[in-house]
Amino acid sequence: MVTALPVQQNAYRPFTEEHEMFRKTVRAFVEKDLNPYVDAWEEAGEAPLHQIMKKAGDLGLLGLPYPSAYGGAEADIWFTVVLHEELGKCLAGGVPMAIGVQADMATPALAMYGSEELKQKYLAPTIRGDMVCSIAVSEPDAGSDVARIRTRAVRDGDEYVINGSKMYITNGTQADWICLLARTSEGEDYRGMSLIVVPTKTSGFIVSRKLNKLGQRSSDTAVLTFENMRVPVSNRIGEEGKGFYYQMNQFQIERLVGAIGAVSGAEKAVRDTIKYTQERRAFGKSLISNQWIQFKLGELLTEIESARQLNYYCAALVQENPLSPEVTRIASMCKLKAGRLVRQVADTCIQFYGGMGYMEETPISRYYRDSRLTSIGGGADEIMLQIIAKLEGMEKSS
Repeated sequence: MVTALPVQQNAYRPFTEEHEMFRKTVRAFVEKDLNPYVDAWEEAGEAPLHQIMKKAGDLGLLGLPYPSAYGGAEADIWFTVVLHEELGKCLAGGVPMAIGVQADMATPALAMYGSEELKQKYLAPTIRGDMVCSIAVSEPDAGSDVARIRTRAVRDGDEYVINGSKMYITNGTQADWICLLARTSEGEDYRGMSLIVVPTKTSGFIVSRKLNKLGQRSSDTAVLTFENMRVPVSNRIGEEGKGFYYQMNQFQIERLVGAIGAVSGAEKAVRDTIKYTQERRAFGKSLISNQWIQFKLGELLTEIESARQLNYYCAALVQENPLSPEVTRIASMCKLKAGRLVRQVADTCIQFYGGMGYMEETPISRYYRDSRLTSIGGGADEIMLQIIAKLEGMEKSS
């Protein structure tokens, strides 16, 4: 019988007893507060985020690295690693996606560069789970090419007047506020952008439509429109014109935590497949007695362990200096590796399930659909390769 190695036998696990106690807390949250309801949420096309975030906030899951003055835990990076490893075992990818946006994608710049007023008004209630938030970067004509965004925030006295549209916005239909990247000065490149906190109850904010997706269906994803929407200039995060740089820093954490969750989910998919092939019999014996299946699953577990250790290395770099260019290089590698690996895992595992894997009632079917986003969202594989090539100096002529 194939079983997972005990924790203490893994080659490199930088977790203390305190980290493992926290792991039990997150695991119980996933098993009791998420998994029993994901089928209904998938069917509905969204999860009740205010209810989920409040439970997560009460457990201290939403502000791990942030200052205690705003309800954060001031915890090291390994608590964040644990959070996303356990969320990655949820039976639907959409709910961990929503929580990840709240905990680690829409809030880092606010925590690092936001004014005291902004942090008290938006960061603190978000960490408590009293507010739901979102990050709004992508546009209909500017996905991975962030420098081409067109949404504009034109200053008029003490206010910004915002016009434009954002697309593929996770938590977009339920968010109380969004971290908006908009152009605050003339130009068509990365210069002149700012990050702005936008309350969604502001006049001129419109949820144009909720998108119908291939996977991640329990995560509501929206097209947002801004029509002469006015917000105070004081809602800007940090310096005007520095938004692109702030967002690039946020992307590195987003890519790392996304890779962590993806690798954890991939391991669960493989181990579920091992169990299924042990129980499924064909031609008088269990499927897993076929050496080909054993070898393929063994290869996948090896690739998963390799990807996990790359994630851990990146986390160690973040702990040392989150703004280091090396974090950008390795986080890009983590995301690239995770995105390609989960596609391989999903395709191989659904094949071993056979016809049953193609049925909606089998979790591997949902995993097959949900996992495909890893190579697209937060920067496509091709963007990761472009970043890696640039940081490796490949663009320099000899």
